[in-house]
Amino acid sequence: MKLFAKNAKSVFLITALVGAMSSTAAHAELKLNGSGASFPAPLYNKWFKDYSKQTDGVRVDYQSKGSGAGIRDFINETVDFAASDAAMKDSEIEQVKKGAILLPMTAGEVVLSYNLEGVKELKLPRDVYPAIFMGKITQWNDPKIQAANPGVKLPDEKITVVVRSDSSGTSYVYTNHLSAINAEFKETIGAAKSPNWPSSALIVKAPKNDGVTATIKQTPGSIGYIEYGFAKLTKMPTAILENQKGNFVEAGGETGAAALATTTFPEGNLPGSDVPDLRAWSTDPAGEDAYPIASFTWLLVYKDQEDDKAKALRDLIEYMVTTGQESSEAMGYIPLPENVVEKVRNAAKMIK
Repeated sequence: MKLFAKNAKSVFLITALVGAMSSTAAHAELKLNGSGASFPAPLYNKWFKDYSKQTDGVRVDYQSKGSGAGIRDFINETVDFAASDAAMKDSEIEQVKKGAILLPMTAGEVVLSYNLEGVKELKLPRDVYPAIFMGKITQWNDPKIQAANPGVKLPDEKITVVVRSDSSGTSYVYTNHLSAINAEFKETIGAAKSPNWPSSALIVKAPKNDGVTATIKQTPGSIGYIEYGFAKLTKMPTAILENQKGNFVEAGGETGAAALATTTFPEGNLPGSDVPDLRAWSTDPAGEDAYPIASFTWLLVYKDQEDDKAKALRDLIEYMVTTGQESSEAMGYIPLPENVVEKVRNAAKMIK
């Protein structure tokens, strides 16, 4: 009887130990931590949340803090991946000890959102909106704005310009476009993640896309640049911009896709690497129906990874270029063309 009790106790202890070990294994979680661009953050957060829910043992976390901060984190190896709307420069790539792979993951448009009571539609010619951000046009009823909007009652008030306070890929995309269409802007301000905007009480700064959106919403008579998805999410009005062909075009899936249709990627590799160079810009698209400010946004991953993280990242990227793309347009982003998806797939195979 005592022997039976002793054996039963042993069996119980072994069963409990095995169960505890199984439970621990079942709850062991591989975490992938990323940071960077706020431009794609609403879409990335949805993708990462959905992917983490449906993938046992993997959790993906992302901190939206701006492209510049994401690149710094990536160089300093404090994250497993990063995101940037301004593709890394050669000098930045050369600082990545574990090797960099830059993957275009989605695309979006930069829009000019405004706060003008009673103005439901606003057209801005391509010589006007650069002048607003240079401080050359400062009144809403300026003759050049009024001429483009006959029949619209524009207020006789100062224009408050809202720009980013942080190092921003959205700023880079926008100023890169303005530099392409306005020689004076290129010479005086230029394309940058942290532009030197004119010193003026009428230029106010806010962090990230959501900060700029909130500031515009709270400031009558203001205008600022944000990613289209944020405008769509918050139902903010956006200006209709004149494109290279002289047509006034609204932001949207079709006009954004038209902007990226003629984008070509370089033939070579990233500096000092066998990784394909997937950095490409569409600074002033030429299509008749092309929205004038559209860009890819990039996921930054290390070429050399721990084995388990390498596989997890390859699987995550495959999800992002397949299932993930299905939700892009509904959230205000541009799905990747199929030829770009194939380029991303091939480059992602190099994550080891």
